[in-house]
Order: sequence, then C-alpha cells, then structure tokens
Amino acid sequence: MGPASGVLSLDRNWRFGGLFNGDAASPKFNDAAFSDVVLPHCVSKLSWQKWDPAAWENVWIYRQHFSLPREFRGQRVFLRFDGVMVGATPVINGHPLPQHVGGYLPFGYEITEWLAEGESVLAVSIDSRWQDVPPEGSPKGPSSIDYLEPGGIPRSVTLHAFPAVFISDVFAKPVEVLDASRRIEVTCRINAASVPSKPVRIKVELMDGARRIAGASQTLSLEQTGETSATLTLSGLGNIKLWDVSNPRLYDVVTTLIVDQAPVHESRTRIGLRDARFEIDGFFLNGSRLQIFGLNRHELYPYVGGAMPPRVQRHDAEILRREFNCNFVRCSHYPQSEAFLDACDELGLMVWEEVPGWGYLGDQTWQDLLVRDVNDMISRDRNHPSIVIWGVRANESPNNPALYQRTTAVAKSLDDSRPTSGTMTSASAKNWVQEWHQDVFAFDDYHSDSDGSVGIREPLPGVPYLVSEAVGQFAYGAAGGGFGRFYRRAGDPLTQMQQAVSHAQAHSKAASYPRCAGVIAWCAFDYGSLINSYNGVKTPGVADVFRIPKLGASFYQTQGNPKLRPVIKPNFYWDFGPQTPLGPGKHAAIFSNCDHLELFVNGDKFAVAQPDRENFPHLHYPPFFCDFVVEGTASPELRIDGYIGGRLTLSSSFSSDTTQDQLFLAADDAKLNGDGADATRLVFAVVDKFGAPRPFAGGEVAFELTGPGLIVGDNPFPLADSGGVGAIWIRTVVNSSGQIGVTAKHSFLGSRSVEIDVEANASDLEKSS
Repeated sequence: MGPASGVLSLDRNWRFGGLFNGDAASPKFNDAAFSDVVLPHCVSKLSWQKWDPAAWENVWIYRQHFSLPREFRGQRVFLRFDGVMVGATPVINGHPLPQHVGGYLPFGYEITEWLAEGESVLAVSIDSRWQDVPPEGSPKGPSSIDYLEPGGIPRSVTLHAFPAVFISDVFAKPVEVLDASRRIEVTCRINAASVPSKPVRIKVELMDGARRIAGASQTLSLEQTGETSATLTLSGLGNIKLWDVSNPRLYDVVTTLIVDQAPVHESRTRIGLRDARFEIDGFFLNGSRLQIFGLNRHELYPYVGGAMPPRVQRHDAEILRREFNCNFVRCSHYPQSEAFLDACDELGLMVWEEVPGWGYLGDQTWQDLLVRDVNDMISRDRNHPSIVIWGVRANESPNNPALYQRTTAVAKSLDDSRPTSGTMTSASAKNWVQEWHQDVFAFDDYHSDSDGSVGIREPLPGVPYLVSEAVGQFAYGAAGGGFGRFYRRAGDPLTQMQQAVSHAQAHSKAASYPRCAGVIAWCAFDYGSLINSYNGVKTPGVADVFRIPKLGASFYQTQGNPKLRPVIKPNFYWDFGPQTPLGPGKHAAIFSNCDHLELFVNGDKFAVAQPDRENFPHLHYPPFFCDFVVEGTASPELRIDGYIGGRLTLSSSFSSDTTQDQLFLAADDAKLNGDGADATRLVFAVVDKFGAPRPFAGGEVAFELTGPGLIVGDNPFPLADSGGVGAIWIRTVVNSSGQIGVTAKHSFLGSRSVEIDVEANASDLEKSS
C-alpha cells in the first residue's frame, strides 16, 4: 500500500460470448446477448468425471466494460492477467495487444495511451486449443500429458495504476540467516516513463506489523527511461525469528520511492527468513535435519478445472498441512495459484514449484517458451519463504543438457538462494553423471522390492537426493508392475486398503537412508486425466477429486503429534456387504498415533493391538494390524479405544447396520464474500450412525438453494460412481449479502440443511502492494 498507486479488480462483470466472432473485438460490438460471468471462469460446463477436451478446445470471446476510477487519472495504467488457458489476444478499445501463449503464469501490458475518457472496452479472445507451448505440443494431443487443461480465464485480471516513476519489482533475499550477521538484500527495479529532474531516493524498511525492525535508504540518479535496478541491505536483525514449519513467522519489507522529498510510490513485500539446504546427508531447515514428508498436488477441481477462487485454493494447503500432516508439497506439474502459495507461507508448508511440462520436449521455439516460464515463475514467486526448491526441468522429460543448462542459469540469475531440480526417471538417470546439471537429484521411484512391497532405491552417491514421486497407481508386486491400480472409492475394497500401507512403506523405507531427504508421494488429490484413468479421473490421490479423504489418507492423517490431536483411522470399511461379507479380513491395518489399541466387537474385547514397529521401523506412528474375519449377519459394531501413556485418550465406533445410515452435510466455511467469485465446498455423504462413511452407498442427492448463491456442481448428484460421497461448491452472487440456505435431500435417507452467511463485498478498488 502506498501513495499514488492502486489496483482495480476486473474479475466481475465480464460478458462471455462463447465461440469467438471476429467482430466481437470491436468496442462498438453489441454484447447484450452475451452471458454475465465472474472470474475465475471455465468455458465449459463440466461434471466431476468424463471430461472431454473437445468441450473446451476452441477460441472463445470475453468482453469487459469499465471506467477508470478517479484515483487512476493522470497515472500510468497496466493490465495484468494472472493466468489464462492457454493463449490470449486482448484488444483494448479497438487496439490489439500482443498475443500471449502459455497458461499458469501472469503477463501484462501498459495500456495508458489507449484508454478512453469514459467507458473502455476490453475484448479478449482465449485460445484453448492444443498448442505448441509447454506443457502441450505433443502431436498426440491431450492424451499425451497426465492432466487435463480446461480452457478459460481461471485466474484474476486486474488494472494497476502507477506514477510516471514507480517500483516495478522487489526481491528481498535473506542471506546467512543462521549467522549473527544475517541480513536481507533488497533488490528493487525502478520503472521510469521519463527521467526525473532530481535524484530519487529509495527507502526500505523491515516491519513486524507496525514495529520497524530495520531500515536502509539509497539515493540514485535515473539517467534513462525504462528499468533501473538498485540493491539495499537490511542488517541488524539479531533478534528476528526464523520461518519454520512449526512457526512460520512472516514479516513485511516496505519499499518507498521518494522524488523531491515526497513519497510517490510504495511497495509491500511479505517475506520469511529461513535457511533451507539440501545436503548430501539430507534436508536441513534452519540448521536442523528435517525429513521431508509430502505429497504432490494438482490444481484441478470438479466442475471448473482450475477455475476456483482463492478461498478454495487455500483450503488445499490447509488439508495438506493440518489434516494430512505434510510439511512439503510439490506443485505438479506447473506453477500454481498465488493464493495457494500464500497459504503455504502462512501454514509452514514447504513447496517445490516447477515449470509446466510432462515428458515432452518440443522444438527450439517450444524450449524458448520453457525458459521464459522459468523466468516468469521465479520472478513472480521468489519472495515466498515456503518455496525451497525450483523445478527447472519439464516433469519426467528426457535429458537435454543444453536446454536445462539454460533454465538453470536463468534460475540462478534471478535467485541464487534456492537449489534447482527436476524429476528424473530410470531412463533419464542412465547418463546422469554426464547429462544432469541441477542441485538436487529428484527421482520418481516406482519399483517393487523382492517381497512385492514398495521399493525405494538407495540414494545416489555424492549428490543431495530426494524421492519426488512414489506409490501413485503403481501395482507393486503384480507381474510386470505398471500403473493400472485404481484407488476408486467405488472400486475394489481390498485395493483401497492397500493404498495407505503402500504410502507408509514408501516413507518408512526412505527414512531408512540417512542420505535421502524424504518422499513427496504421488499424490494428494485425484484429478482429470486421459492416462490410466477411470471415466476420465486419475485415482492415485489419497483424497478424491472432491478433496474428501479416501482410505489411503489414513496413514497421513495419523502422523501428527498425539498431544495435539490423537487420531484413530481404520484402513478399512466396517461393512459386511457383498464385497466384504466377512468384514475387513486378515491383517487389516488401523492407523493411529496412540500407543496401543483395544478393539471391541459388540462390546466384547476382540483384540489388543500394538504398532508394527518391526516392519515400519522409521515411522513415528506405524500402523496396527489385526485379523478381522467376522460373522456379519448380526450387523456387529466395532469400537476402537486408543491409549496414550496408559490412559484412554480416544474412542471411535463403527456400525455395520445399514438401516441406521444417515445423510451427512457440511460446508467448509460459515461466511463468504458477496463478490460473485467466493465459494465454499459442501460435502455430503452416506454415513453410519456414528458418522463413518458407508462404502458403496447408492441413491442420489438433490439440492435446493435459497438466497444469494449459486450451485457449482451436479444437481442431482448420483452417488454410485463416487462411492457414497461427493461435493458441490456454493458460489456467491455479485454484489450480494444475506444468507444462503442449502437443503440436500437423499433418495431415501431424508434431508439435511446448512446456512452460509454472505457479507457485502468491499470495493473492487484497492491499494496495490
């Protein structure tokens, strides 16, 4: 925030006309017949499965009518797109702007000279066809990459107003933070449309809320228009607190540009100070070794692809950190929402961020775009303390030393404080000594040990080593292996029960190697794909596309401190239906962070279970195993009591009596913003009388909504394909306030209702930062 600057959101009041018509770029075009839409927006109406790229592979037209606020008059005005899918050609008041190709990263234009006195018209044609840009380009089309890319404008569009001379970029780089001489090197770029007649002064301050910790200033003469860089040092930081996964402390660097003794522009940059190092003997955060415990994440949602608002993006980070106990996430396989990264900063969730790609490398033009993406990704995100590694290789691509020396050089020139990496496979690792040029050797490890369990290779000698993928849908122990195992909630229960055990094996075995930094397993959430998928949904996630935990999540859910949250998660369904007539069967796993468990069937003690430390010696909280061959005709109940330090701490019960099943309904958020973009997830499920999910439940759920909201999702929603659970999202209406009421009615289990408050939206005009 600061003088003489501002940002105007253009997320609302778009007119969407469907397929592109050349006349629609004209400011005089009559768009009254177009639909009103709000960003983020997907061009196609999708379900949660069976996506067909033909639904979005076309050129589409969006139009925006706006007038400049009074505060913007006399200023330089810039148009910024946070990301489109996949190419954009904007036209402002009839003046065409250069085309931008490539999704996921921001791009912009100065449009000062083409703005109108009154209303301006911005027309944007969005090209969502398969293109020769990363990660696309393969002649095989969308089936060549393992994630789908629904078209549209899935991120924000904004107008930014600046004075003639302004701060265009700030990189606040912490240096030697473990030493008493710790400091922050602040490099800022000054953009000048004209040369000031007097020297300018740059002032930087490190702020902890309203408290000033340190400051520095520098006077310089701008001798030419365009960009000029300056570097200042903030020192005297002896008592500053470091950013850590358990205490993610954040500060603000405030940079002020002063011309002729008057402040003309101010920029605020949020940072954290931490020392993150990948060494030969593992990963070290602030000088202490920390085992990486993570999952990969795709930014794909049901119904809208990537077009979810910031609140929903942030919830993914909260699930990973708070529910799944992860300390690390890999943004696979493209730069992800800034809202997600902001949440990672605040939650203490470390991040691997990487350029768009999946296996394919194109021609020289394609490779130049990949290098551009490295530049744009790091320029956008290098102030995020949560990011500890840059992925500068296209995921699982062949070795190309010349290309990856270029991407690495760009990364180092922009940010030499973080290591670079990129996923390697058995094929690319063959000549790694000659052809690998990054800092951390990251290997996608999919192989079986001799006993058919998950295999983790011994780290390579002499290099920092990380397992960047493991488990996934790989069929461990099966003849020939392969990726044909489907962890569908509506699929085979024995297969579902294997997922969490496989993830536990991967993390335990990796931790047995002191030189292995850890595992980022595949993956957090199911996602849309045409490769090894079921009805267009790839199912390696420990949670489904709705972000509802599957049995596979039970391992992650129990790896937290029991003093803060004791957890008991059976890795099975307590069900005696046609697929499991005798119950979970032999050697069924229960995950818990308790010391020991006592199990009761119909109130009678059935077993006492101890954690399996022999087979999972490197886990903080190994699984428990028990034989559950039970006669189910009498609909038995199961109770599991968890003990810590000899005291009963937690008790969980499960019913097999389906006649007492009920409908569950809950919203993630009780309040939303009435801006027309804000949304919250509404989860519904068939559960037993104790609230445990009932597998293979059928019927359908129909929704009725009252108040200022919209349903994003299938209505009615049939439950058979989703395994008895599902979710829709509730989105607000533009310029609304009041209360949304949603009633969900199941075919035969009755109805449930929730209420969500909607608060009036603040002004679209905000101060820039």
